Amino acid sequence: MLKKQIILSCALILGLSYGLNAAENANAKGLRLAKEIEKGNRGFIGEESEMEMTLIDAYQSKTIREMSGKTMETKSDGDKSLMVFKNPKDVKGTKMLTHTHKSGDDDQWLFLPSLRRIKRISSRSKTSAFMGSEFSYEDLGSQEIDKYNFKWIKDFKNKQGEPHYLLERKPKQKSGYSKMVMVISKKLNSAVKIDYYDRKGELLKTGLFKKFKSFKIGKNKTIYRAGLIEMNNVQTKKSSIFNWKSRKLGIKHRKRDFDKKSLN
Repeated sequence: MLKKQIILSCALILGLSYGLNAAENANAKGLRLAKEIEKGNRGFIGEESEMEMTLIDAYQSKTIREMSGKTMETKSDGDKSLMVFKNPKDVKGTKMLTHTHKSGDDDQWLFLPSLRRIKRISSRSKTSAFMGSEFSYEDLGSQEIDKYNFKWIKDFKNKQGEPHYLLERKPKQKSGYSKMVMVISKKLNSAVKIDYYDRKGELLKTGLFKKFKSFKIGKNKTIYRAGLIEMNNVQTKKSSIFNWKSRKLGIKHRKRDFDKKSLN
């Protein structure tokens, strides 16, 4: 009887040990894959683009806004980006400047032409909707690896037989999300779908990344970028779409173009 109890105890300990190792391996693999994604998307230097943002309410009424954007890659910290609204008249001249950081809160400012003033986006407001869209200020900010815990869920192939994997990402610091579950295309080295869960752990919205285009940087590097991002809020039934009309990578920008003073 004693011998059986010892055997059962050993089996239980081994089972628990295996479970812990599996969890550790899933976390380690998740972090490794996240680093591979980051490495594959580094080196774009800078970007210029023209895009439309379409707001769709629960009754399918649409509002279209025209925008331009540019991004500058930095080596020591996160990237810097500037969005400028061009149309319609009620938002024309509105600008958003973002300085992302590898750790800590990002710096974001919104220039409101009607008031001729620059508004700093506080950390508390980063979960708010960006210009009435289903994208939050947080979505447009930093996606730096150090700000998240990662977990690999599984590898799989889609209906076309293309390899993908599921990756879970949980914010380490204050966020509007409890977690994000990402479908990553191995070929594109990018997310093609992200499910965003609110602080209660319930599905809030789903981002679909479509119309990918390849960009050649230098002789040996190819980077893929989505030409359309569709964000569907499953709780409010509202949607927002970013649609890129033109896009260039490998652009060298001036640092002063991303200075807060340039917003005026």
